[in-house]
Amino acid sequence: MKKLLLFAITLGSFFSAHAQFGAPGFGGGAKKSTVTGKITATILDSLTKKPIDYATVSLVTAKDNKSVNGGVTDEKGKLSLQNISPDTYKLKIGFMGYKTKTVDVATTPAKPDQNIGVIYISPTANALADVEVTGTKAVIENKIDRMVYNAEADGTNAGGDATDVMRKVPMLSVDVDGNVQLRGGAVRVLINGKPSGTMASSVSDALKMIPAEQIKSVEVITSPSAKYDAEGSGGIINIITKKSNAQGVSGTVNAAVGTRQNNGAFNLTAKTGRLSVNTSLGTNLAYAQKSIVQFDNRTTYPNGLVNSTSQDGFSKWSREGYNGSFGLDYDFNAYNNVSSTIKYNGFSNGGPGSADYVINGQPFMNVSDMDMGFNNLDWNVDYKHTTKKEGEEFSISGQLSSGRNTTDFTNEIIGLFPARNNSNVGKNNEYTAQTDYTYPFSKSTILEVGAKGIFRNINSEFDESSQDFEYNQNVAAAYGVISFNLSKKLKFKGGVRSEYTQIDFNTQTSGLQKNDYFNVFPSAIISQTLKGNATLKLSYNRRVQRPSLTYLNPFLNNSDPLNVRQGRPDLAPELSDNFELGYSTFIKGSVINASVFYRRTGGVIESSVTTFQQGTATGSFTSYINVGTAQTYGANIFGSYNPKPKWTLMSNLGVNTYEVSNSQTGVSTGTFLNYNIFARSAYGFGAGYNFELFGVVNSPRRTYQGKTDAMVFYGASFKKDIMKKKGTIGVNVLNPFTRDLHIRTVNNSVTPTATLYQSTNIYYPLRSFGVNFSYSFGKLKFTEKKKIKNDDVKKDEQQGGMGGGIQQ
Repeated sequence: MKKLLLFAITLGSFFSAHAQFGAPGFGGGAKKSTVTGKITATILDSLTKKPIDYATVSLVTAKDNKSVNGGVTDEKGKLSLQNISPDTYKLKIGFMGYKTKTVDVATTPAKPDQNIGVIYISPTANALADVEVTGTKAVIENKIDRMVYNAEADGTNAGGDATDVMRKVPMLSVDVDGNVQLRGGAVRVLINGKPSGTMASSVSDALKMIPAEQIKSVEVITSPSAKYDAEGSGGIINIITKKSNAQGVSGTVNAAVGTRQNNGAFNLTAKTGRLSVNTSLGTNLAYAQKSIVQFDNRTTYPNGLVNSTSQDGFSKWSREGYNGSFGLDYDFNAYNNVSSTIKYNGFSNGGPGSADYVINGQPFMNVSDMDMGFNNLDWNVDYKHTTKKEGEEFSISGQLSSGRNTTDFTNEIIGLFPARNNSNVGKNNEYTAQTDYTYPFSKSTILEVGAKGIFRNINSEFDESSQDFEYNQNVAAAYGVISFNLSKKLKFKGGVRSEYTQIDFNTQTSGLQKNDYFNVFPSAIISQTLKGNATLKLSYNRRVQRPSLTYLNPFLNNSDPLNVRQGRPDLAPELSDNFELGYSTFIKGSVINASVFYRRTGGVIESSVTTFQQGTATGSFTSYINVGTAQTYGANIFGSYNPKPKWTLMSNLGVNTYEVSNSQTGVSTGTFLNYNIFARSAYGFGAGYNFELFGVVNSPRRTYQGKTDAMVFYGASFKKDIMKKKGTIGVNVLNPFTRDLHIRTVNNSVTPTATLYQSTNIYYPLRSFGVNFSYSFGKLKFTEKKKIKNDDVKKDEQQGGMGGGIQQ
């Protein structure tokens, strides 16, 4: 009943706004929904009448010269631009040694397809400075509130998974486990604009299950408007996959075999008339490899007594993952569309381990085994209605997400503790309903309003029923956003989002408890267009991060009896205020994006390590606390440059400060500088050969108690187009000269009762060699629909799921 009441309040706020405005809306300028078409042409040399291979073609709107599509010609000089909305355009053709040529072209709802026929371009030795030449569609695109990495235009992604793709995305920092940060802050990851139950459990695990070949692009949204859920202090990442609206039948097949992991993927799209069907299957298998773990724990008491525990052991974990999806999309007419997608993901992870313990000088042997699994089902249904008024749009969306994760472990320290075993079954059900409306008062003044309800139920059940945990979280939200032009080149977009969160949780030991709160999240962005395609923007937004199950679950995880973990249901959410000043420009194919930012975050959630005594041994107890307030200053610069038409240099440098303080508890970390560097060089030799080198440096990472040392890894790939450019075959290597990546973490804890020093050294087997193959058939094109986006839960960035430890 409470859920129905909460959602009624949500819908009431939406329809109240609808009544006030007559017709609400704003979505970054939604386009009128029409049946899209294609533009085709053949580019020939005006003298020889021979086809121009790899001529660069861009399609821009005639009214404002905004780029909407582009591509390159094939070996016969043919070009096909898909998914073109009816409008008036200019087609710009350029190639090294030829004059740039512009051709006017128009498509209409009655005639969405336009065959221009043959276009002749004239050679000239003086036109080189006017021609922008690239081998593919631009890898990086910069938009008013986001930067887009076009993964499908990057020929070096074959054979990896989404983690490998994310390392190449501007402004992101990805560690060896696949944990992602955006400018030093936590980030919300969406897939096709939607949350995923798999992502809700563990981002790093979910990324490993997505083959790189399934990714079309990655959007980095550093200044989300009030339309987005308010989660993510750093911003939002939206992964767009290669689902598409292709006429006929088309698809891709990908496979990769290597010394560390293997994966395969299959995508198929079929369209007939107004009905489109998309399906995909994928799998990932990581071999069992030995990760070495060394642990040193020393506790000093006020009387001078010192207890010490050291561990030298290994875990040998394997990993199996799989995913599949099936989607339907139907256009009733040019104004009404319905779509539905069902996705299933699953993985298992674990294996045996062994360690030699020395506890206060006495040797012991530890034997363990761990098995973790996760399965998740996401089902979405979306309806969209547009009108004859361009930009007016109304949508209703529903989503069901159901996940089940299991953890089983056994552990024995021979001669000290008897064998322990326990199992956990976690069930996470989430229901979402959302409605949005966009209304353009004019071409430059657009209003958006919407309402949303999220209803979550989490149950965690254990062999020891006293630790069972039930958690309910309901969120009601409403927003309004307006955008308009302050002048011809100065644009404004601002809004307010309100969210009411209702929480209750029940444990066997403490009974029913509540934790409700209400937040208001304003946002604003001002963008100034400068000369030479440059843009300057200033933005502000408020964000929230609610703790997820890993942080909340009070289950005492003693799979390692001397390294115990436990969540805290009473954690408060993080709230952050973000300010950003950004500059971006395009100079003859080169991209430069620079920004400075300030972020103030209250209630920062971090892990906290203390000691506990068990018999003669002293162990470490890890939980989570709201440690204090963080003030972060940072800067980021991204650049992409083409010294030659088929040679791309790309680099990203991000720096930010870390500092947390709390006057009540006396926590004051001081100020530290974090940085991350990514650099790559990709070169096309012609005849379909491509080569890439890349390297990643992540600086030491600080917490209020300790430090994790810097991480460095690097790799290379070589790829060749085959089968008339419909297929590719390649080889790749990661960290070829060092087998292991050494990760060292030191924590210090000082309390009135004891002083703790803890050091952990993990040697993670990262070196790998692989071979990959991909094949495409048919012609793919993509239409992004308006989707539900649940962006409000903070994940555990240190743990890949419930079990902890290194995952392969």
